[in-house]
Amino acid sequence: MKDTPFSRSLVHRELSALHIQDPGTASIRDIRRLTDSLEQRAGKPFVRMEMGIPGLSPPEVALQGEITALTEGVAASYPPIAGVPRLKTEISRFVRLFMDISVPAECCVPTVGSINGCYAAFMAAGRRDRDRAAVLFMDPGFPVHKQLARLIGLDQTSFDMYGFRGAKLEDKLRSMLDSRRVGLIVYSNPNNPAWICLNEQELAVVGRLADDYDVVVLEDLAYFGMDFRRDISVPGEAPFQPTVARYCDNYMLAISTSKAFSYAGQRIAMLAISANLFHRSFPDLGRFYDRTELGAALVYGTMYATTAGVTHSTQYGLLALLQAVNSGKLDFISPLHAYRDRAKRMKELFLANGFHLVYDRDLTEPIADGFYFTIAYPGMSGTELVSELLPYGISAISLATTGSERTEGLRACVSLVHPEHMELLAQRLALFHAHHPLP
Repeated sequence: MKDTPFSRSLVHRELSALHIQDPGTASIRDIRRLTDSLEQRAGKPFVRMEMGIPGLSPPEVALQGEITALTEGVAASYPPIAGVPRLKTEISRFVRLFMDISVPAECCVPTVGSINGCYAAFMAAGRRDRDRAAVLFMDPGFPVHKQLARLIGLDQTSFDMYGFRGAKLEDKLRSMLDSRRVGLIVYSNPNNPAWICLNEQELAVVGRLADDYDVVVLEDLAYFGMDFRRDISVPGEAPFQPTVARYCDNYMLAISTSKAFSYAGQRIAMLAISANLFHRSFPDLGRFYDRTELGAALVYGTMYATTAGVTHSTQYGLLALLQAVNSGKLDFISPLHAYRDRAKRMKELFLANGFHLVYDRDLTEPIADGFYFTIAYPGMSGTELVSELLPYGISAISLATTGSERTEGLRACVSLVHPEHMELLAQRLALFHAHHPLP
């Protein structure tokens, strides 16, 4: 048996102790528990690519905003469930300045992280019509979104959009929507995990068909502004963040602060809903709520019952941050270039050691360098590769858990692989390649 940085016997013992039968199909959180345990037992670090945890420091202006709010006594009172009014106004300004769309402040709601916002969106949009209780996932995607659909009891359907880009997208979407069972379309842009980015023409197709079929679109903008091929950092000036909101009335935008603002620990995000959809009444919502207007049901039904609002001081932290960003005093994009630079270097290391990119093209362009990329090794499935990399101290998740049809690959996240880890990654990949020679 060839020596590896983490012994295979140790890996097997920890898998058994944590009741993980197959790391290749395990959840992100299970892989994290496993790597935490292996690091502790062996006393050496993993190169951790499994979790999309931000790896940058939060802006000081946000921290000071929270501190000031706490000293002024906000901890003594409940937060407004629909959001602090001044924060709602700044969220509305943010989407106007960086997305070039108009969403009234009353339709902008802070949520306890994007997961809470998506949960509320699934609850309201997924239950607005008993005959349209299916979610269409434009895969690959974030596994937890499908977990939400299962939790709520919504039906699911999906397709891997990599093979249906450009002119092929409309026919594919029509074929999925013709059943009239779909009430909600969900996708991320930039995409987690493939990092493909739908362009304006494709978003126009999604938006037009959503209105034609009366379907709600939930656009997950967890990686806002992180397609670094375009610089959206100047408020009020083109280019803007691409969005389906320019092309339809039935949209919900889930805007995370975790990656774009490095504010993950405070669990706050933004949900911006079109005014038309927010104020629209759906009689079927009366089965679950005492209100049938979608916005009221979402805020005062789901959010009140699940979180009763975002932590008061955290709302003031985001308020201070958005005020700085919206006024042009804080460039939130430039620090994120660290992810771009890490992705570029990591791709070079993997490609030099026999790996290849799975999702390698964004229409006619190479996939951009960003928060994620996807890799495979000849002769191994993605689930096998997850397991085989563990003894080499490298962790990732299988694309099979993301709804991807490309089951030969893995998702690699760059956020926790800091520059000082690159040499370690190079050494471990070289050892893996030496132990798994290619013909």
